[in-house]
Amino acid sequence: MSGFSNRPLARAEAKVMGRLDLTKRLVALLRHEEAVVGGIGNTNFDLWAAGRRPQNFYMLGSMGLAVPIAMGVALAQPQRRVVALEGDGSILMQLGCLATAANLKQGNLLIVVMDNGSYQITGGQATATGLGADIVAIARGAGLAQSAWAADEAHFEEMVGQALAEPGPWLIGVRIDMQKPVIQTERDPAQIRDRFMRGLGVKPAWG
Repeated sequence: MSGFSNRPLARAEAKVMGRLDLTKRLVALLRHEEAVVGGIGNTNFDLWAAGRRPQNFYMLGSMGLAVPIAMGVALAQPQRRVVALEGDGSILMQLGCLATAANLKQGNLLIVVMDNGSYQITGGQATATGLGADIVAIARGAGLAQSAWAADEAHFEEMVGQALAEPGPWLIGVRIDMQKPVIQTERDPAQIRDRFMRGLGVKPAWG
């Protein structure tokens, strides 16, 4: 299987993979100071664990806003690739952002949805995806035609590479396991914001 197919896999056909491993694979493919917005919870913690980059923004305490923030960055800096890392529980709270991304046609935007079918950090309650909803099918129905499930790790890397090189917007769905994070993001909102602004060049790197 190569890249994004016109016949995407169903959710049930995708391999269940390791969230931290996938995050490390994603970060390793970043070559041009791409911005990455990590949603709250384990997706965020794994981004922190995968390597500190000034172009990373770590969401704290607001479910469903990783994609809207990433869209704002993508609009403000159209020459920079922007990645939104989001969990299934969070994206379900903000499904309208998928239609907005499709309507804006932001070619520099990539959305990665980490889906384990549960609200893991609040007790493992089932999300709608755990009960049968398919985020990729929803995204395609919202107008994001370049949306697909990653079949396995190699396919995920191929899809990320394509999304970082060709016009989007893109959405990659990945099924993940229930592994616990190895570390949690340091909770310093002012520092996170300041580092990110400097990483994007909207504040000087000194002072």
